[in-house]
Amino acid sequence: QVQLVESGGGSVQPGDSLRLSCVVSGRTVSSLGMGWFRQYPGAEREFVASISWSGGSTYFADSVKGRFAISRDNAKNTVYLQMNDLAPDDTALYYCAGESWGLGFRFQADYWGQGTQVTVSS
Repeated sequence: QVQLVESGGGSVQPGDSLRLSCVVSGRTVSSLGMGWFRQYPGAEREFVASISWSGGSTYFADSVKGRFAISRDNAKNTVYLQMNDLAPDDTALYYCAGESWGLGFRFQADYWGQGTQVTVSS
């Protein structure tokens, strides 16, 4: 059984940084394209960032380009989302997702984590 467990969320002030982690078990992360999504209250999940199974390609939502970075450490079976210059609009529940041999583009998740809350407020 494939499981994705996020961590690293919390409450920060505008302009601060956070790094989210997603640990994968039950499957080697090197066979998965990985993504991050977020969900505002009462809204559907929206795409934030993704990385191809090879790590060679990354994609970002326009709203986070230049502020967020996605990376993977296959040795640790972990994917990260580095979030810089956070703003109140980044407040959401952040989900990690995996796609079998995903290229990162037009991400279609096969697996989901439970989510970690990020709150940005002064």
